[in-house]
Amino acid sequence: MPNAREALLDAALGALAHRSWSAVRMADLAVAARVSRQTLYNEFGSKDGLARALVRREADTYLQGVRQLLDAPGPPERNLVAVAEWIVTRAASRPVLRALLTGAWDERLPMPRPARPGARPAAVPAQRRADEGPPAPGELVAATAACAGERWAVGCELAVRLALSHVVAPTLPSLEGWRADGHCAEPDNWSPITPTMTRVIEMILSVETTSPRKTIP
Repeated sequence: MPNAREALLDAALGALAHRSWSAVRMADLAVAARVSRQTLYNEFGSKDGLARALVRREADTYLQGVRQLLDAPGPPERNLVAVAEWIVTRAASRPVLRALLTGAWDERLPMPRPARPGARPAAVPAQRRADEGPPAPGELVAATAACAGERWAVGCELAVRLALSHVVAPTLPSLEGWRADGHCAEPDNWSPITPTMTRVIEMILSVETTSPRKTIP
């Protein structure tokens, strides 16, 4: 069974599937997590603190998933393609991660406000880290590339940016996907990266140059 902090974060993430962050009530989260409201405030300090913790956990879980894919047996270029595919699929189902990666926050999401300058540091170490604020999209891309190590960092960044281009601008909808006002409706889902794009990634990452280090040009 998850500890109280994880249970509260899970409850907050679950609540976002049904309502906007502004409509999420701290008391309801405490009930859903089966903890007291005092425990909730001891862990996060405030609703803004909870938002910062939720976003920080999403970034950490994302990077952990990237590391696992990169550590899998197999050709490194194939692992980088797997990372790109995974980013597209995961971003489709996790709006908070999608906002972290693209910077496209909306009113439904808990875009966390920074901790007040001079505020007393949180008593919980994990919350002190969360209160430092989430990484910006560029910082998260750089952290993703760093997971691949120096040899494949450039290739990893390429794979991530290609994946994000697909997240930001997924497959164009059919004519039925356009609303009467002439704007494109948000797609019901983000399809995986097309086989063609996957082959492009694999081809670019498999190129060996005449450089002694055989880095990607």
